[in-house]
Amino acid sequence: MRRTVIERFPAGGPRGSRPAEEFAAARRGEGLAAEVVMDLDQDAFLVVVPRQSADGDH
Repeated sequence: MRRTVIERFPAGGPRGSRPAEEFAAARRGEGLAAEVVMDLDQDAFLVVVPRQSADGDH
């Protein structure tokens, strides 16, 4: 599945802080299928949404 990154958050946030999850939840509230994934190479959380191809092919 192809996905588009809509926001990045550093993984080293304060204990108990989940800005990526909060951002994704807000986008889901707007109707986007946002989810959080971890980019181990960049040590960051990414908020992603499914990419819609121009020709409708998934």
